[in-house]
Amino acid sequence: MGLGAYPANDKQWLGMLGMHGTFEANWARHDSDVMINIGARVEDRVTGRTDKFSPNSQKIHVDIDPSSINKNIHVNNPIVADATEALRAMLDVWKIRKFKADQAASKKWWSQIDEWRAKNCLAYKADDKIIKPQYALERLRHFMDQDPRDGYVTTEVGQHQMWAAQFLPFNEPNRWMTSGGLGTMGYGLPAAIGTQIAHPDALVVDVAGEVSILMNIQEMSTAVQYRTPVKIFILNNQWMGMVRQWQELLHGERYSESYSESLPDFVKLAEAYGGIGLRAETPDDLDGVIQEMMKTDRVTIVDVCVDQKENCFPMIPSGKAHNEMILSPDADQFDKSLV
Repeated sequence: MGLGAYPANDKQWLGMLGMHGTFEANWARHDSDVMINIGARVEDRVTGRTDKFSPNSQKIHVDIDPSSINKNIHVNNPIVADATEALRAMLDVWKIRKFKADQAASKKWWSQIDEWRAKNCLAYKADDKIIKPQYALERLRHFMDQDPRDGYVTTEVGQHQMWAAQFLPFNEPNRWMTSGGLGTMGYGLPAAIGTQIAHPDALVVDVAGEVSILMNIQEMSTAVQYRTPVKIFILNNQWMGMVRQWQELLHGERYSESYSESLPDFVKLAEAYGGIGLRAETPDDLDGVIQEMMKTDRVTIVDVCVDQKENCFPMIPSGKAHNEMILSPDADQFDKSLV
């Protein structure tokens, strides 16, 4: 939820934490000796197994809401305060007491982090015939980076949401709108419309799944009526992808009620509402379709036909700790002697 609060293009950025967080971020969290949490409620998508959550660290939690402190994770130093004021006070104390960083310890810690980073945990196997969802987002990122408009991204809920968090970096706050652990399918389109109305000159993209977008597809009429040219970028794998992934990896491939047999034609659906519909079926289609999407002045649905079997990694299974991640078979092998 806080993506963009710290710039993703900074060399100290480790990526997202939690169930689908990066290998380096989760291992750093697990092995840290001091953890400062500023304003996060530490919910189950972040913690993993609570009794193994950063087990050896001194924990400091700053939150303006006292009910959030010690609710899920016991902390050593609770601070009930506005986040900005608390950070200013910490910096003042640091300067007054003339503290200095332990450069040797810091260098050793960053060396360890670099070992974790070398894992390349977001690696995926490229394919020149079928669109990988990660590749689709990398191309979307490429063209958004080139666009002079301020970019905002909303999401629905599912694999596409986690891939967007992994592959679309945010360097400024409040550019990423998602429902997080609440898991409210259908959030992305109305959020995108609201964002576009608030920022009429911005580029607003709803990264969606083919099932989640249908939860509030009627809001297409709102987008048309109020002339909000939001872009709906559907990663269409014809499954409730996150449900299918759990059924495959954790439930013996016993698939139940997760395949979508009766999907609409999203191009025709967009046109029926008075919007624009586009489709990409192969990797070669992607760039042209994304460029066309960027130029449209009406609400636009892009139906991106992606690999149906692709899973979202890393993944912390329910009830496991941060150092028990399932990794993609495409990620580099990791030598546990490094930790």
